[in-house]
Amino acid sequence: MDFHEKTCVPCQGGVPALSADEAAGFLPNIPDWRLDHDATRLVRDFKFQNYAAALTFVTAISRVAEAEGHHPDICFGWGYAAVTLYTHKIKGLHENDVIMAAKFDRVFAERE
Repeated sequence: MDFHEKTCVPCQGGVPALSADEAAGFLPNIPDWRLDHDATRLVRDFKFQNYAAALTFVTAISRVAEAEGHHPDICFGWGYAAVTLYTHKIKGLHENDVIMAAKFDRVFAERE
């Protein structure tokens, strides 16, 4: 099953964050994403033709995030959206972050 077809499971804390090696092992499934310097966050920069396209994308992924109950940090402006994913409760990465990255990639690929 592709990660974009999975559903996030609620994380109440008390589970360990992915190790750097575990997190790196997921990257082939989301090749446009990268780990931050301490492998506690997934990061991707999306490029667009203008501000309106970036806003449309941010709105679309916000709906996905709300439906999944797993919310990214998003910064956007004219022609870009920078997205950071991590699981706040465990202060690191969880499979849910990979699921969301794959879902956001799908939204990006399907944009007009």
